[in-house]
Formats: sequence, C-alpha cells, structure tokens
Amino acid sequence: MSEQNIKFFPVLGIKMSAVSAGIKKAGRLDVVLFELCEGASIAGVYTKNAFCAAPVQVAREHNDAAQARFLLINTGNANAGTGQAGIKDALHCCEKLAAVSGLTAQQVLPFSTGVIGEALPVEKITAVYAEALASMSEQTWTAVAEGIMTTDTVPKISSRQISVAGSKLTVTGIAKGAGMIKPNMATMLAFIFTDAKIDKATLHELNLSHATRSFNRITVDGDTSTNDCCMLTATAQGELDYASLSDTDRATVNAVLQDVYQELAQSIVRDGEGASKFVTIDICEGLEQSECLLLSYAIAESPLVKTALFASDPNWGRILAVVGRAGIPDLDISQVSIFLDDVCIVENGGKSRSYSEAAGQAVVSRPAFTIRVMLGRGSISERIWTCDLSYDYVKINAEYRS
Repeated sequence: MSEQNIKFFPVLGIKMSAVSAGIKKAGRLDVVLFELCEGASIAGVYTKNAFCAAPVQVAREHNDAAQARFLLINTGNANAGTGQAGIKDALHCCEKLAAVSGLTAQQVLPFSTGVIGEALPVEKITAVYAEALASMSEQTWTAVAEGIMTTDTVPKISSRQISVAGSKLTVTGIAKGAGMIKPNMATMLAFIFTDAKIDKATLHELNLSHATRSFNRITVDGDTSTNDCCMLTATAQGELDYASLSDTDRATVNAVLQDVYQELAQSIVRDGEGASKFVTIDICEGLEQSECLLLSYAIAESPLVKTALFASDPNWGRILAVVGRAGIPDLDISQVSIFLDDVCIVENGGKSRSYSEAAGQAVVSRPAFTIRVMLGRGSISERIWTCDLSYDYVKINAEYRS
C-alpha cells in the first residue's frame, strides 16, 4: 500500500523510518524508529500480563527516568519469556542506538512484537541503525505502520487536523494487532502523536482515559499479549497549548483524540485474524459497569457465538445461553431483551414472538452489525467491539511459527 492510499498529517517534531533487518523474513520491514524532538512528552499504558516482555519493562523504566528521544520498535520477535537475558538484550539495543545518536540509553524506549520465547537477534537489529537514521522523514507514516505489522493484513493509521480556539491541532497515530487481542490497560502496539503542548501528567491522564474507551474495549480472541503498549506523545511544536484552553475547547481536543484512538482500535478488530464480521456489542440497562463489561466480553469471546457469526447463522440460543451463564447476580430473565441490530430475538424469558429466522439471517449476513442486550435492571451501558471466529483464524495461528 503506497503513501497516497492513506490520508495522514505529519506531526511537527516527529521523524521516522522503517527498514529491514531480516529478523524473521528477508526484505520485510521489521525495524521502526521514531525520533522525538527535544522537549516532547510521552505517556504510556502497558500490559498487565505477569510475563510482561523485557522491552515493556525497559520502556516503562526509561520513560520514568528520562526524556525520551527515540522509540525503537522491532517485529518478528517479542523478546518475551526471555528472563534477564531479554532485559540485557533490550538494554543493549538501547545503548547501541544511544551511542550512534549522541544520547543516553534511557532516552530510547524499546518495543517488540512477534514470537514469544526466542532470544532477540540483537546484532541484526543494531546493524540497521545507520540506515534507519539516514532515512528519517516526516512523511513515511505508511511505511512505519507496515513495519510494525505481524499477522496484520493492512497498515493501521488514523490522522486528524483541525482548528481549536484559532490554533491548529494535528493528531496522527499508528497501531498493530490482529490476533492475541484482549485489552488489559492497553492492547497490542499503538503509537499516537500530537503537536500540541501538553504536560506529562495531563498526557498520562488523557492516554489512560482514551485507551480505556478504545483499545480497552476490543477483543478478537480473549488473549492478552505480553507486549501490549499504547503510547501518546505530545511534541509541543504546534500552536495549541492544552493548559490554556477553555473546558469547551479541551472537550473538542479530547473528541479528536478519542476519534483517533477509536479508529485505530476498531481497525484492529476489523483486521482480526481471519475475521469476516465486525461486531459491536452493546450491554444496556445494567446496574453497574462491571456487570456490563463482564457480559459483553462473555458474548464476544464465546467460541460458539463467534463461529455462528462466521457462518452467518442467527443461532440466538447461543447468545441467550451466554447471557444466562455470564455470572450476573440475581438476573431476572423476564426483564432481558436481546437484539440483532433492531431485530428482537429474545424477550420475556424466551424467543421473541416477533422474531423470524429470515430477519435474523438478514442481520448476521451483513459485514457489520450490533448485538444489543437490554438487562432491564439499571441505567448503565457499555460498548465493546469484536469479530467472528473463522477457519482462517485457526490456520493462521496453527502456522504462526512456521
């Protein structure tokens, strides 16, 4: 996919490059470098997986200790499940880049994605630093989006540019992910950049808030990666100063950021390994957020529901069964209604009298639709996004290391 196929806006203070180190496959872009201008702030949310990958540990420590100037990303190898040797390898990659760029190792944040449990090919990665530094550009967003892909089939980029309070604001981000997708603080790899001036404490609050309502609301297969990170960078090179904005203008900025986060998160689901359906799950009229999320993920991660959706089979009994076994306390099934888009499939404890197989079939045959559950017990609602489960998902993951 060429640069002109995806519309993006360069972000002042950000340069980037993508090169091939031959980590897993010769000629494939697999090392990405982002150079951040001096004075840029960066905030991150990271996986909660107990086997947190070495680069995540190092990136988190470095970002707390110094002002980051480089994001170093490799694909083809996760450097996870590698113990202290993995930490040393991640640090070595940072030290080598710092040495050739005149910085300290703590100013380099490393990120990795790919096969778990294999030693990081440090020499291959460090050997391409000169090429990566020589090819830095403000324009190569599609190349870097391709450079962080693993089983993704398309690069994922989202970009916005608007005027707020007379100042121009640019937000551009990339993400990767197609399988091993289940949010837990963040999901897979996402890097979002803005030219606004935002202090680090506020940036962290914004990143966490927007990740919670985007990357933390998707699931492909219920698996949380060892390497998940979502990073938000503010370069302070543009016209907009977040601290000086009115509440109304801040709300506008937040809406733009949320659009970018959500578009990237949804693009991961749409590109789910082997996916053919994009499914929104709305849980409404709950007593509290936790039960709405519990039920939404129970539906989204049910193999029986997901395979029925792949077959375009409106097997509503599978959805009903999940609602009943999800663990919502004191659930009154007589108050529960379930819909496929606007087609009511369940009410008053059983199949809706208005339901027809043809109507249900028409909905689940679409490439995108909504499963909506009305619990009839409160005013809380939650929404997540997921996909179906296909033959290709099994094939892709069965052959992942071959």
